[in-house]
Amino acid sequence: MRTWTVCFLWVWAAQSVDAMAFLKGTVGLEKARVTQEGRDVETPRRFKRGWMWKQFFLQEEYTGTDNQYIGKLHSDLDRGDGTVMYVLTGEGAGTIFVIDANSGDLHATRSLDREEKPYYSLRAQAVNKKNGIPLEPETEFIVKLHDINDNEPKFEKEVYTANVPERSHVGTSVIQVTAHDADDEMFGLSAKLVYSISQGHPYFSVESNTGIIRTALGPSDMDREQREHYQVVIEAKDMGGQRGGLTGSTTVNITLTDVNDNPPQFSQSIYQFSIPELAKAGEVVGRVRAVDADIGRNAEMVFTLTSGDGLDVFDVTTDRNTQEGILTVKKPLDYEKKKSYTLQIQVRNTHPDPRFVSVDSKDSATVRVNVEDVDEPPRFERSSYILEVKEDAAVGTAIGSVSAVDPDARDIDSRNGVISRYTIDRHTDVDRIFNVHAGNGSIFLQKPLDRENLAWHNISVIAAEFNDPQQTSRVPVYIRVLDVNDNAPTLAYLYDTFVCENYKSGQKIQTITAVDRDEPKDGHRFFFSLAPESPRANFSVRDNGDNTASIFTRRTGFRRSQKSTYLVSVVISDRDIPMQSSTSTLTIRVCTCTRDGTMELCNAEALSGSAGLSTGALVAILLCVLILLLIVVLFAALKRQKKKEPLIISKEDVRDNVVSYNDEGGGEEDTQAFDIGALRHPEAMEESNKLRRDILPSEPLYPPPPLRRATAASARDNADVRDFINQRVQEHDGSPTAPPYDSLATYAYEGNGSVAESLSSLGSASSEGAQDYNYLSEWGPRFRKLADMYGGEESDWDC
Repeated sequence: MRTWTVCFLWVWAAQSVDAMAFLKGTVGLEKARVTQEGRDVETPRRFKRGWMWKQFFLQEEYTGTDNQYIGKLHSDLDRGDGTVMYVLTGEGAGTIFVIDANSGDLHATRSLDREEKPYYSLRAQAVNKKNGIPLEPETEFIVKLHDINDNEPKFEKEVYTANVPERSHVGTSVIQVTAHDADDEMFGLSAKLVYSISQGHPYFSVESNTGIIRTALGPSDMDREQREHYQVVIEAKDMGGQRGGLTGSTTVNITLTDVNDNPPQFSQSIYQFSIPELAKAGEVVGRVRAVDADIGRNAEMVFTLTSGDGLDVFDVTTDRNTQEGILTVKKPLDYEKKKSYTLQIQVRNTHPDPRFVSVDSKDSATVRVNVEDVDEPPRFERSSYILEVKEDAAVGTAIGSVSAVDPDARDIDSRNGVISRYTIDRHTDVDRIFNVHAGNGSIFLQKPLDRENLAWHNISVIAAEFNDPQQTSRVPVYIRVLDVNDNAPTLAYLYDTFVCENYKSGQKIQTITAVDRDEPKDGHRFFFSLAPESPRANFSVRDNGDNTASIFTRRTGFRRSQKSTYLVSVVISDRDIPMQSSTSTLTIRVCTCTRDGTMELCNAEALSGSAGLSTGALVAILLCVLILLLIVVLFAALKRQKKKEPLIISKEDVRDNVVSYNDEGGGEEDTQAFDIGALRHPEAMEESNKLRRDILPSEPLYPPPPLRRATAASARDNADVRDFINQRVQEHDGSPTAPPYDSLATYAYEGNGSVAESLSSLGSASSEGAQDYNYLSEWGPRFRKLADMYGGEESDWDC
């Protein structure tokens, strides 16, 4: 009730001040009408303004139904006779603000919000109602809105997120929250905010003026492992926190971050594992787990083996993903030697924090490992064997032996400890040079050895159990072939040695050296000498004592014209046992040289034998070969173009093709298949020994019979044609170059004195009389068709 009374008095005082805002005493200008030189003119004159104001006040958020009264505008020139009219212009004039033109009363048409616009600038003027002439100058004034507490505080975020380390001390700053009030800060306490915490006690507190949230409990109470997340509600209240103020709130989600305040601890004090004795190095025995209440980097731990009887047999590592200790085998196990192991394992943090946990904080547990018995394969006494044998060892010589035992054997008499047999893996001895005794494991030779071809042999020997042949094991055996002096030394190079014609006696012309495939322990030592069968009058060999020798001349006056080449035999021997030697021949050419010994010219034979073809010569030879190839290809192409088509290309009988002769053809001009002149003059053909043009010329195997000129007694007994045909048949049968088909061209010859004479169209033009061709039918099926064609009636040829 008291609050409403105060508000009412405050509004009444503001209205009273507005009503008394008129100030008098201001001088203005007034226009008056006077008569001047018979004319009516308006002349300005001074007047005294009757009203003036600066601002009006209006309360925001008006809730009444009528227009809200602001104040009254009045001029001293207004005598109440209705001649003065008030005009309002400016922001919101006519819409938000209206004025009574007669009385000057100013009203607001709707409720206004100061937070949207705190004031409005308006202008008012008194004018003559009849003609609209201003009676006074325009005056500007302000309508200002009075603020009321109508806006609650609002925070910048609806939800805040913050982190603070666990075990923080009291008063540690967490986060600052800020709220804003849209009310006027300069008027009253509407925008005066006070912060308070409504949810989050007793863990956190907030400063009322700043909004800073701080921890309210000590380190022992702020433990992340007990509680990690907190939700705090902060309120902001205006009016300085007094009763009746408006309130806004926000939520702050606070998370306690982890610190390394907990050491790791094993989940159990004793761990037991079992592992087969055949487990290989690196195989996992088991996993041990330790618990750390911390998270992330603070929960990283490391496991170590501190004591026990298996420190050299086992190892432990840490799985970084699961933070578990992985126990693995470090060395091979043997159930027969040791059946169990006891270990002490320790765990500690990788990154301890001395503020919360001691650096030496750790935990320990016991690990017991039992070794399980397994039927093991045979075990060789060594992991590998190295044997040696001389390369001249005889086949069947024993090189050495391997030995394996069954580790599962309990006593000497047990059959489980006997090895069934030894074998060699033939993939490692493809040539079957070695073999092994199946019972005692001795290795011996099967083929001769040669160190110079292969100095080392690597084989694998397999041992199998007696009771279980599937239980096998293998061992590598390295066999070294020892060198024996079985190779004679030879010249190291093919020397190109020459002697100049002007050389003097005792002059060195060549230095030679030797090589030996053998490898003696003390190194090579070669001896050089001149072979006994080699002439000693021309050259000598001097051993230099360093595995080299020099060739010297023993005379002067070498002449290339007398002898161009000398052969010198050199004996090369070594000092090993047995001593080996060889004789090598050195070819020495005689050359013409300059005074300083530079070779100028040697014998052609030696030069051609030693020197290769020059590049120019090789290019010339290649060009010649290419040209020859082009000529051959061109000749073959031309010959192929000129090759004549055979008269009969079908493999069928000739009689089947005679029907094509109903065409007269080209007459004597058709000479592509044969030479028709040979038919007309057989004597000339015989004299010149001409054969058919469609075959290669060759001597006939059978001499042609002498031609007999037949008389014209009878066309049926034409001996000329018969002899000619017989001659051709004999030539065809006897010639190996004849084509595999018959040429009908040669059979067109009728002979001299024939009744039918020539079949040529040119020759037939002179004898158009009737002729008898029936005799052709007696010559065989090949001529019967001709007789039918030429022996018919003339009416048969009429079209």
